[in-house]
Amino acid sequence: MMFFLYLVFNFLLIVVPVLLAVAFLTLLERKLLASVQLRRGPEIVGVFGLMQPLADGLKLFVKEAIVPSQASQLVFLLAPLITFSISLITWSIVPFNFGVVFSDLDLGLLFFFAISSLAVYGIIIAGWSSNSKYAFLGSLRSAAQMISYEVSIGLIIINLIIFVGSLNLTKIVSFQENVWLIIPFFPIFLLFIISGLAETNRPPFDLPEAEAELVAGYFVEYSAVGFALFFIGEYSNIILNSTFSVLLFLGGWQGVSNFFSLISIYFLLKIIVMLFFFILVRAALPRYRYDQLMQLGWKFFLPLALAFIIFYVGFAFSFDSYRSLL
Repeated sequence: MMFFLYLVFNFLLIVVPVLLAVAFLTLLERKLLASVQLRRGPEIVGVFGLMQPLADGLKLFVKEAIVPSQASQLVFLLAPLITFSISLITWSIVPFNFGVVFSDLDLGLLFFFAISSLAVYGIIIAGWSSNSKYAFLGSLRSAAQMISYEVSIGLIIINLIIFVGSLNLTKIVSFQENVWLIIPFFPIFLLFIISGLAETNRPPFDLPEAEAELVAGYFVEYSAVGFALFFIGEYSNIILNSTFSVLLFLGGWQGVSNFFSLISIYFLLKIIVMLFFFILVRAALPRYRYDQLMQLGWKFFLPLALAFIIFYVGFAFSFDSYRSLL
């Protein structure tokens, strides 16, 4: 019993900060977009609008949850819970500092791919159970988009796995003690962050939520708590994608690591920089057409990722052969 309570307490230490980060990421996004568009942004609720996320969350959780009469009610209610749960489970393998991780799995990256691929089910179930053609089309778009770019992300990360020789995230970060992996793998880093934009349905790849075509995508029939859970899941995935970008390419907590704190401040600053990138891309770039999105994934990113695997493996093999001759 005590061990169970210990696990629950440790997991809450991860979940609660993630939920707070999601809340204030929405405020940061609205403030930054307002600045780019020469507007004021939220500033009424609290000092400088700092209480706006709490007001928005309270509004969503006290509103009446409406279930369409023609929907499959049980499945309709389960879909946002599935998406929300899956978005939080992956945080259990994220190392926030050396030794500060809920579960330090040797197959951490494999666990990440296994869990993140399950997110498609929540979206498909939401679109199908709503019994709405707009929601169903949005869910199909989102599923196809996520699966397409997960393939590219998997092939991209294979290069790092071969180079480092481990699937453990702590070992990957420790490997970057002298040189961050963004330096030898800069082209792959660009592919990774663009694929991350597509997988999280962020602009310019927010096709599943195209207002002009599909009203609001797969969650068009959701309101109140259901919509809030989808919203939290989406923004949690954005923060998670930024965190993995830092862990895999930007050295994680390496640099000015503070071993006396649970979370390295340097690590957090890197994540915030990546989140700024996500927001500024939304402010600057127009939405792609759906055919352009799929062509980019299957006809450009996939062959390029395969080519980089051949290039980096060939380079490593040649280097080892040369070193053995010496």
